[in-house]
Amino acid sequence: MDIRESLEEFKTIISIPLHKPVKLLGFTISSIDINETVLISWVVMAILIIGSLLLTRKLKAVPRGPQVFLEWAIGFLNDFSKQYFGKRAKIYGPYVGTVFLFLLVANIIPVLSPLSISLWDIEPPFTIKPPTKDINLTAALAILTLLLMLIGGLRARGLKGWLKNLLHPVPMMLPFNLLDFIIRPLSLCLRLFGNILGGFIIMLLVEQALPIPLLVPSALSLYFDFFDGLIQAVIFTFLTTIFVGEAVLFEEQHEGLEAL
Repeated sequence: MDIRESLEEFKTIISIPLHKPVKLLGFTISSIDINETVLISWVVMAILIIGSLLLTRKLKAVPRGPQVFLEWAIGFLNDFSKQYFGKRAKIYGPYVGTVFLFLLVANIIPVLSPLSISLWDIEPPFTIKPPTKDINLTAALAILTLLLMLIGGLRARGLKGWLKNLLHPVPMMLPFNLLDFIIRPLSLCLRLFGNILGGFIIMLLVEQALPIPLLVPSALSLYFDFFDGLIQAVIFTFLTTIFVGEAVLFEEQHEGLEAL
């Protein structure tokens, strides 16, 4: 596989023509294009939905097998959410857990893709690229984090309190506090995109250059696909939790001070 071709934007897989072109923001849309990012994201969601249905059917009062791990994972998520979201853990906890599972599967799904071996002139019938290699997906997830930060802040402080917080600790901090709302999601977006893209490029170079094309790429895949994919999912989820939790916990801290 040509490396330059692999690094190009995700190509369109399906194009659905519209009965009548639609004009939106000065652009004329005549078809709905479904590219690799969307298609692979759908595959990831299908894996999570099917997996959740299989794991949650025929639950028993005394857990056995996979149910033991499932209950442990849910208990861990509940405790983690209560620590950062307090009494609003039931609202934000499921989102945090869903984002983590989605990113985890999306980051490690390239292991299902067969290797391209240039030494033996073997091209795979298909390749699976991590959808998080597409900055559009990481930007969408970062925007969701931004919206949660804003919604959480407004619900905790109210509109007046939220606007007043922009002037904290002194009015001259207003531009910096506003900039903070842009920098945080931007850092989330670029960190996830850059790390996944970097690992993807390294794996392409290894597959193309090494004289031992089977063992070494497979070993490196354990790091770049599994370990690094897990780390990036944890970092994105943890930072999202901290950013949103800061706004949510304000309400409980305020109530605690009033009680004193």
